[in-house]
Amino acid sequence: VFGGLVWILVASSKVPSPMLQGWVMFVSVFCFVMSTALLCLYICGAHGGSSSWVTLDAICQVTAALFYLSAAVLEAYFTYSIGFFSASPLIMTIYQENIAAVVFAFLATLMYVIHKVYSLLRWKSS
Repeated sequence: VFGGLVWILVASSKVPSPMLQGWVMFVSVFCFVMSTALLCLYICGAHGGSSSWVTLDAICQVTAALFYLSAAVLEAYFTYSIGFFSASPLIMTIYQENIAAVVFAFLATLMYVIHKVYSLLRWKSS
């Protein structure tokens, strides 16, 4: 959910720095699709109780947590850098949207880290 909000907020703002926000968009879309696909596979019972699925889940959560941490830090840096030029109302709107994107990116990172810890504990016990 938080990743989808990051995706929407970054997509709705103007893109003065395409390299930084392109990475944030890639991470949010990639992790959203990956998490949704894994959720659908688990709901359908495709895993069959296999321990290889626990390993796959742990690898995916570690990757998503690292990706989201890098994206959140880059988005925070970008938001901090445009904060100095907040004279016009348009830049102030972009700044506010990016602040919300930063908050949701760090919340998504936190959720992936929490899930990563539980996935690694489940992986260790299997």
